[in-house]
Amino acid sequence: MILAVMRSLQGPVFTPLRILAAAYTDLFRAVPTILVILLLGFGAPSLEIKGVPHSDIFWAIVALVLVYSAYVAEVYRAGIQSVHPSQVASARALGLSRAKTLRFVVVPQAVRRVLPPLLNDFIGLQKDSALVAVLGYTEALRQAQIISAADFDFTPYVALALVYIVITIPEARFVDWLVARDQRRRQAVGGV
Repeated sequence: MILAVMRSLQGPVFTPLRILAAAYTDLFRAVPTILVILLLGFGAPSLEIKGVPHSDIFWAIVALVLVYSAYVAEVYRAGIQSVHPSQVASARALGLSRAKTLRFVVVPQAVRRVLPPLLNDFIGLQKDSALVAVLGYTEALRQAQIISAADFDFTPYVALALVYIVITIPEARFVDWLVARDQRRRQAVGGV
């Protein structure tokens, strides 16, 4: 959210923040996730810098956070930009500062609008966690590969696919429920 707000700030005084946020999102959306995991997972521990964690799994998690925060920032930015300018003008006319307008008017509306795309990113993150296997960890996909290779059977892959389905479909239905609830609330307010 902070990156999205930084990219949405108006005025020349905020240009450095906008450039920094844009550079961050552009960089981490441009480089493939697996490459970021490899660079940080193998590169950071090999530097052996004192005070810096040497765990490759720590750096794999950092890599996933860096990549997905860039994608999520763009989703939030789209939500912020989708709020009609009249909402901002109305809040400013009521005497709210720019910060309060953003906090109390723009961001709440933006967050409600981006719930479905945020779920997509969350599901993508769950599935991309399998990429950590390139560092040599036995996560779910690697375990399915091991069992499949030992038994010459592809059933572990089917079982893993079912696990992902069991995890992601309830999440999707939960977001559908949240969106429907929000629509009912807006219709109730509009109908009064």
